[in-house]
Amino acid sequence: MRRPTSIAPPKGTLGVLTPGMGAVSTTFMAGVELVRKGYALPIGSVTQLATIRLGQRTARRSPLIREFVPLEKLENLVFGGWDIFPDTAYEAARKAGVLEPQHLEQGKDLLSTIQPMTAAFDQAYVKKLDGPHVKKAKTKLDLAEALKEDIQRFKKESGAQRLVMVWCGSTEVFQTPHLVHADPARFEKAMKENHPAIAPSMLYAWAAITSGVPFANGAPNLTVDIPALQELARGHNVPICGKDFKTGQTLLKTVLAPGFKARMLGLHGWFSTNILGNRDGEVLDDPDSFKTKEESKLGDIFGWLGYPMQIKVDYLCRDSILAAPIVLDLVLFLDLAKRAGLAGIQEWLSFYFKSPMCAPQLYPEHDLFIQLMKLKNTLRWLRGEDLITHLGSEYYD
Repeated sequence: MRRPTSIAPPKGTLGVLTPGMGAVSTTFMAGVELVRKGYALPIGSVTQLATIRLGQRTARRSPLIREFVPLEKLENLVFGGWDIFPDTAYEAARKAGVLEPQHLEQGKDLLSTIQPMTAAFDQAYVKKLDGPHVKKAKTKLDLAEALKEDIQRFKKESGAQRLVMVWCGSTEVFQTPHLVHADPARFEKAMKENHPAIAPSMLYAWAAITSGVPFANGAPNLTVDIPALQELARGHNVPICGKDFKTGQTLLKTVLAPGFKARMLGLHGWFSTNILGNRDGEVLDDPDSFKTKEESKLGDIFGWLGYPMQIKVDYLCRDSILAAPIVLDLVLFLDLAKRAGLAGIQEWLSFYFKSPMCAPQLYPEHDLFIQLMKLKNTLRWLRGEDLITHLGSEYYD
C-alpha cells in the first residue's frame, strides 16, 4: 500500500451515527459529553490517553497519539442514530441503567436532544425484540435508500462536515455467506427481491458505504464481512472494520492466551460464565442470535510432561463501560483513515474486535499486543516515521 502524501485536516464537525441507541451508544455519548464538560476522564480510550514512541528509545519522543496524528477533537462531535424505540438518548440511558444518576443528570442537556430516527428493522433477525419505531417499505432496497436519506438529512441538520457510522445494535441471527453476498450487483438485486440473506445491519452498511461514510461493525453479525460490501467500500474509498467489540471475557482471553502461547504451554479450554444485562440478555435468549455470539468465542492449562495446572480469574466487568471508549476510538480512527485516503478493510483496527476482519487470503490476528503494535505502526507509517522494531539502533548494527 502506498503511503498517503498528506492527511486532510479535520475541518468542521464530525457526525457520529449509531444504528441502535441503547446501553452502548448512550453510554458513549454521555461519556463524551462528561469529558467535554470536565466532569470525567476518557478512561479506556487509546486515542485520548495513550502515547506512541517515535524513533529510538534514546530520542525520548513519546507524544500522545491525539497530538501525533490529526484526530478530530471531542468538542467537535455531534450525535445521531436509529432505534426501534422512540426514546431520547437520555430516556434510553436511564432505562439501560449503566450510568449513575449523577452522570445521567450531567449529560441530560445533550442526551435529551438526541431523538432516534425510525429504524430499518425486521424481527426475523432479532426474534426477542420488537418495537414501534420502525420504517415501512416495499423492499429492502427501499429501506436502504431511506437510510441514505436519513444520513443526508442528519448531515444537513447537524451541520456535520463528515460522518462515521458504528453499529451499536443487537446481535442478529446467525448467518453464513450466501451467493447474493458475492458482489454489489447480486447484493442490490437481492435487496430488491427481499432476499432473507440480506439482514438489516447490511442495509445500514450499504447505506453508509454508498454515502461515503466509514462503517464499523460492533456486533458479531456478518454485516460487512462479505465480498459485496467490501468491494463497494474500496470503490467508494470508504474504510470499514469489524467485528464485535472486544469487551468482557474476550478482552481478558486475548491478554492471557498470548502469554500461554509465548511460553508454549498447553490449553485444554476456557470454561467461563457470562452474566448478560440490558437488552443483550433478552436478545441472546434466542438460540439463533446466541449462535452468532457463540461462533465468535472460544471456550485448565498444562505444562512440562503434561502436568495439569489451573488458572482462576474473577473478572466482573461492565460491557457498556468497556465498549464506550472503543466506539470513540473507532470513530476518530475511521475518520482519520478516511481523510488519509485509506479504503476497505482496516486490519490495523483489529485491536478493538473479537473477530477482526482481514483480507480473504489472510488469517486474523488475535494477539492483543501484536494488534496494538500494528495499530501504532500504522500511525507511524501515516506520519512518515520509522516503524518500531528491536533492530536498526546503534546497539544492533
